Amino acid sequence: MANFDKTYWDKNYSDPMSMDGIGNAKEHTRYLKSFLSVEHVDITSIVDLGFGYGHLFREMMKTFIPYKAVGIEPSPYAFKKARPDKLRPVDSTDLKLYQEDLITWCRTKRKDNEFDLAICTSVFQYLTDKELKEVLPVIAKRVKYLYLTVPTDVELGRQVSELEFKDEYAIHRTREKYQKMIKPHFTFISSRILESKSFFDEESTSFTDLLYRF
Repeated sequence: MANFDKTYWDKNYSDPMSMDGIGNAKEHTRYLKSFLSVEHVDITSIVDLGFGYGHLFREMMKTFIPYKAVGIEPSPYAFKKARPDKLRPVDSTDLKLYQEDLITWCRTKRKDNEFDLAICTSVFQYLTDKELKEVLPVIAKRVKYLYLTVPTDVELGRQVSELEFKDEYAIHRTREKYQKMIKPHFTFISSRILESKSFFDEESTSFTDLLYRF
């Protein structure tokens, strides 16, 4: 796994506000909120599985106002920048932050460790196949919906050719491989939005457009 020290952030996030999920964090949040609102799905608890600088986590919190929220971040450098008073949308939100990676979070048993929504952006590419196979069933048992972004091999290649940027820690996987690993545990219900198979099937889902489930 990458050593997420200051050097990593300076290199990979040299211009953070131009990056997807940071500069357009509000747009991501509005999209998810609108999509869920169409089917009257309420989000009252959130976990961010690698919040980084916290831009997207903060916007999700402001939009959904959860009663419970947890954020994990493995990087000591990024974690030290996290300010609970800036992340917590209202005083009543029970917010906990842990400096740990996704593997540790999945292996750690805590009370009340079930959430309506998990945010997982640009994390899976740093996990080995073995680690992904370990964490996916655990995440599916703990969260109802997963907001997921991860670059495929094609996108990582474009970063090199178009942006002259190479993430030396990222593992290159095809779209087909990611989908094969994910589909036993989650149903794809929209762009970036996955529904846990541990909680829902075609009969119990709140989403009525069954044509778009795969």
